Amino acid sequence: MAAHRKPKQSPLGGQAVRTAATLALASAATATLFEGAGHAEPQPTTAQVKAKVDRLYQEAEVATERYNGAKEKADEARAAFDRLRDEAARRTQRLNTARAGLGAVATAQYRSGGLDPAVQLALTSDPDDYLERAALAERAGDRQTATINAVRRELAVIRQLRGESEGRLTALRGHEAELRRQKAAVVGKLQAARTLLARLTAEERARYEAAATADRDGSGTSSGNGGTARYGTSSGNGGTVGTTASGGSSPARADRSSGGDRGAVTAPNARAAEAISFARAQLGKPYVWGATGPSGYDCSGLTQASWRAAGVSLPRTTYTQINAGTRVSRSQLAPGDLVFFYSGISHVGLYIGGGQMIHAPRPGAPIRVAPIDEMPFAGATRVG
Repeated sequence: MAAHRKPKQSPLGGQAVRTAATLALASAATATLFEGAGHAEPQPTTAQVKAKVDRLYQEAEVATERYNGAKEKADEARAAFDRLRDEAARRTQRLNTARAGLGAVATAQYRSGGLDPAVQLALTSDPDDYLERAALAERAGDRQTATINAVRRELAVIRQLRGESEGRLTALRGHEAELRRQKAAVVGKLQAARTLLARLTAEERARYEAAATADRDGSGTSSGNGGTARYGTSSGNGGTVGTTASGGSSPARADRSSGGDRGAVTAPNARAAEAISFARAQLGKPYVWGATGPSGYDCSGLTQASWRAAGVSLPRTTYTQINAGTRVSRSQLAPGDLVFFYSGISHVGLYIGGGQMIHAPRPGAPIRVAPIDEMPFAGATRVG
């Protein structure tokens, strides 16, 4: 007969077990709390937020210029497609008129007791079959032959136009897809910048604005690329990122690139003066990405509109505008020249002399006069 053993009792009673478990859970929670606190993301400083916002605005401007380029190509492809489509419609109407004339001839011949073989051929519903057997048109009279040859030519041209239209439509769809991608990139960068700024307290926002004002007044920090920036803080990517500049006209400043105070400089010709006059009339209007006026502009939209007012046609983007004239060095700048910034040629302004330019800075910052050394200088072009 099997022996029955009593279960071995724990040295701790039930209450003691519960107490130990409670202490263990509390210890684990405390450890987790301290561990989480130790790994929490530190709150960024106002300077760090400003650097991130400046970098996001710069990246948004790069995407804006790509958007402008994609839009320009899409507009060109759409215009070409529309032209081809309209030409095909005109040719089709001409073809229908010619075939209607042949139909009238066929009716007359039928009433007279016969239908010319060439006319039967021209009225076939299969154009390919018609073209393959077009030599039979020689059996028709002179008038019918001329009409049939005209139909033949129109069919060939219409077929070519339709083929070209399909190619243009494919290109248009590709440009429109790129347009959507670049628009999403711009919107994403701007939204990220707004989100960062929204996290600032009132006190932090005041410090942010004070830092931006200090930069505008020429007391910015090192750009991190071996030089001192009069405007903007380090962007963290090897260059200085600009933000805003004081609005309205400013007194002429020294153009440090030429090694001295050049003072006010007169525009070299009437066209340059007209371009500057137009740009000055836009001061205070908002920066609107992708816009070419008249209520708002982005940077290249402003320079394009300014020179258009002077009778000079410029391409749409910064990276095409820089090749639209004669390159000049910084020491040779004259009012009316286009001045470009950043290694990717993503920003442009209109030089007005004395080391100053008129430009559309970024969203939230209106068109204004600013020093050209507020951003990393990339080159200049003389147009007109």
